[in-house]
Amino acid sequence: MNTEELLDYDDVGDALREGRSLRPARGYRFLLAQGDLNFLSRQVSDPVPLGRQLLEAAALDPQDGYSLFAVLPSGDFEDVRLDEPFDLREHGTERFVAFLTDRDFKLTLNDDELRWGKPVISGVVLYGLAKPGDGDGVFLEVPGGEDRLIELGELIDLAEPGIERFITARLTFEIIVNSRPRAVNARTVTFEQIVQLAFPGQHEPNVVFSMTYRHAASTPHAGELGAGGSVDVKKKGTVFNVTRTVQS
Repeated sequence: MNTEELLDYDDVGDALREGRSLRPARGYRFLLAQGDLNFLSRQVSDPVPLGRQLLEAAALDPQDGYSLFAVLPSGDFEDVRLDEPFDLREHGTERFVAFLTDRDFKLTLNDDELRWGKPVISGVVLYGLAKPGDGDGVFLEVPGGEDRLIELGELIDLAEPGIERFITARLTFEIIVNSRPRAVNARTVTFEQIVQLAFPGQHEPNVVFSMTYRHAASTPHAGELGAGGSVDVKKKGTVFNVTRTVQS
């Protein structure tokens, strides 16, 4: 292919998803995030750039002390040396994370060891790395105790002694429906789900349900819930009261 026939750019992610090699192009697009998982599209002219060229494509100065990591398909992080070539055609990754730090922090996620460039990591980042299935959550292992569910909005300190160990596991939320304990496997529950827990089975068209709740995780923490509505429940203790009325 001559120069005139070159593509303006080829996208590394598209090539991976389509199971093909990178095509000859004037530029190669990849994704880079700075200290979080907010990945933005960047472009280099060489399919085998130096690590520092990946940084420079994001307008980051390598002399400022950045560490650069490739996020592998498995979720593991691979160190990208700034003065060594990184072949975008062979590594099977399109995502990179740059950290402005002089220290790496170790953690494990489902027994895979990761290195993180900040002393804290957010629940959002952990869920983004773990990609739990429907009904699953990310938990911090607590030796000798009950594993703690990680909330999306919280920050976890990685600078404490030892290595934090995170796992994905089935979510179980303990709620109370009409004074009876029930277990659900999702953080968000709907009006219709709670009605079925209170009054299982099919209902006649003239049957109407009303519902109140309290101690919810979402805001407001208490109130009325109508058909089609939903609330976020706490790990334990969200209470629902459902009333059944037969209209004449």
